[in-house]
Amino acid sequence: MKHKDVIVHLISEVSRYILEGDPGKMVISLHREADGIHLCVLDDRARSEGEMEAVARSLNASSRPELAGYYGTMAGHDLLGQARLNLVGWQIKHAEVERTPEGGAMLNLWIGGEAFDDSKFTMPKGKNGSG
Repeated sequence: MKHKDVIVHLISEVSRYILEGDPGKMVISLHREADGIHLCVLDDRARSEGEMEAVARSLNASSRPELAGYYGTMAGHDLLGQARLNLVGWQIKHAEVERTPEGGAMLNLWIGGEAFDDSKFTMPKGKNGSG
């Protein structure tokens, strides 16, 4: 898969997951550098602590680059909930899941090579958690 295709795929899969919860608001931010990207997705849907932990677990599944191309072809299929996030988790380097001050979720996904420095890719915290 080409780099641009991977980015589009990840945005699509995370967006579909967020939209399954019927949020009133969803914000997507992409910060791109030569060796990696930071994708930040925010929504306003309230989640239990258990659901937040399940999202974090799914997104931080062990990276499976050998499967990324195969699972990338599944983008747009009718995967639901955690299955969709597991697909994303196999393709990213690291993820953080936080609750926003409004009660929604902020998903931070980092994708990059071995020299990737995720400290260059932080979403500034505003008073509403969205930068």
